[in-house]
Formats: sequence, structure tokens, C-alpha cells
Amino acid sequence: MDNPSYQHSAHKPALGASLYVPSTHKDLLAIANGDKLEHLRSLILCTEDAVAERDLSYALFNLSLALQNMGEESDSLRFVRVRNPEVMARVLAMPGAHKLTGFVLPKTTRHNFEQYFAQVRHTQHLLMPTLETAEVFDDEEMKLFCRCLSAPQVRPRILALRIGGNDLLALLGLRRPTSGTIYQTPLGQVIGRLITTFRPHGIPLTAPVFEHLSQGAWLDAEVAQDLAHGMIAKTAIHPDQVPHIERHYQVAQSDIELALRIIDPDSPAVFRMQESMCEVATHSSWAQQIIEQARLFGIRHANDSIGNIGNHASQGQSHDGGAGPEAAPHGQPQTPTTQGSVRP
Repeated sequence: MDNPSYQHSAHKPALGASLYVPSTHKDLLAIANGDKLEHLRSLILCTEDAVAERDLSYALFNLSLALQNMGEESDSLRFVRVRNPEVMARVLAMPGAHKLTGFVLPKTTRHNFEQYFAQVRHTQHLLMPTLETAEVFDDEEMKLFCRCLSAPQVRPRILALRIGGNDLLALLGLRRPTSGTIYQTPLGQVIGRLITTFRPHGIPLTAPVFEHLSQGAWLDAEVAQDLAHGMIAKTAIHPDQVPHIERHYQVAQSDIELALRIIDPDSPAVFRMQESMCEVATHSSWAQQIIEQARLFGIRHANDSIGNIGNHASQGQSHDGGAGPEAAPHGQPQTPTTQGSVRP
């Protein structure tokens, strides 16, 4: 694709922890340019839920100034979360709109997707539709939407689907508890079904926001469960959440060793390693994903025996500004305590 924002890296970009920033923010340009919060892998400039209706005109004015003055190149993927198709049209008409990587689409269904896609059909912008309407609870409707997004002219433009956890809980008359993860609510099974509906067709999903800023241990537990569902991207609502989330995306040394052995052409079809059965035919996809994840986010306690991966890992570690202490092993979240490590 020709979008300069998309081609900021020779490798596939990582969304990581995408920070939502209201388009009314006084430092919108500085954040978009990386002068502030330079560790961000991706940011989403929001004109929807983070902006009151009465402030929409100012939000779009502030966004237009930022687009005009932000740099052409960026180390971060930059998206605008539009409010509706009309707001998308206004943003696309702004000078500098080509500097955006793409758009986050709110409350997307197969019935309104074309209203958005038609506007970017002849641009290079990528799209991240958000699943946050009642249709999400209808498995057949999700299968039809997957078919819509898998169309040859559409699929290359879909970077990921975002799961709108708060909106989905609101439809059930619920709010996530302060003690627990989203997987301990009715959405746990819903997220599992979304994964099995879209991932087999190559469409990745991103994990919902964790809104309780003082509950760092529960955030740790939730990110571990995100990873168990194959989601290596999550919405963040505060800058302190970004390194907290992304430290979990660093790959354990033991997983890298397994992955390298699995993709080794001299490995037997089935072998035992680290007291687990490894089967090349079924585990190769996992191994490739682990190696890519290590390149993007780094390795926990890497040593010199895997120098090539370690070199890429150091780039991932410097990008996120230091990932913090070692995360709990995948699938084994830390036991939550009453004291969190995120500071608002």
C-alpha cells in the first residue's frame, strides 16, 4: 500500500496497546507527532464516545489542525475513530487526511459497512471495524459479516476487528466488575465465538479496554487471557496502561526455543521438548507467530543462543520504552491482589 503512515516499517506493524485520545485533547498534535508519548505503537484519535455531542465541532476543528501540521512519517500507526459516515466524509476532506493509517469504525455491522468502505475504496486507508452492537450476539449474523469482510476487494483493507466490550456489556445492562476480567462476564463466551468465527478466515481481533485504572493485577490477568485467545493487541485508555499491557507481549525464552525447533527443517515430525509433545504439522503456524511476536515486542530474558531473534527483540524493547518486569506465563495469570501497579 502507498500510505506513508502504513509504510513506516519494513515489517508488518504491531498495533500493541492502542491508546484512545479524544480529538478535543489540547496536546493532540504533539501526541500524533510523537513529541509526547513517543513510545506508542498505535493511537486512535476519537470523535465518537470520548467526545460529547456539544463538543463535536471543536473536536473536528482540533483534528483538522493536527492533520494539517502533523508529520508525514510516524513511528506510530495513526487512526481516527469516526462518529458516523458523515464525520468520516468530513475527515477525509481535511488537508492531511492521507497521513492517517486509517479509521476505526464504530458500531459496525454488515448493513452499514458499505457506507464507510465506499468512502475509502479509492484511498489507501486501512479499516478497523468495531463489533459493539446487538448483532454480535447472533452467530449467524457474525458469519454473514465475516463473509462480507472476506470479499477480495475488502479483506486487504481490514487490519483488525475491535471488540467493544463496554458497549456490549451495556446492551446486557452490565458493567464489568472491579474484581475480575472480562472473561468472567457473559462476554467471555462471546469473545471465544468471535475468535472462532473470524480468525480461521485470517481476520485478527483486538481485545477490549480494561477501564479500572487502579486494578493492575486484574489487568495482568486479563491480558494473559487475551493472549490465550490469540489477541496481541488491546485498547488502552491511559498512557500508563500501554507499557503495562505490552510487557505481556514479550515472548518467553522457552517459547522461542520451542518455536525455532518446530520450524527447523531437520526436526522430526513429532518430538518431545520441555516435557511437551511438539508436532511440526500442527504447531508450525504457532511457531511462526511466536517468532513474529518476539521480533515486534522482544524476548523475556533472551540469551546469545538465538542472536538473530535477540537483535530484533532489542528493537521491540526500545520501541515500547521498556516493558517492565516479566509477565506471568501465558495462560497462567498472576493471582490478583488489591494493589494495582497502574497509576492514573
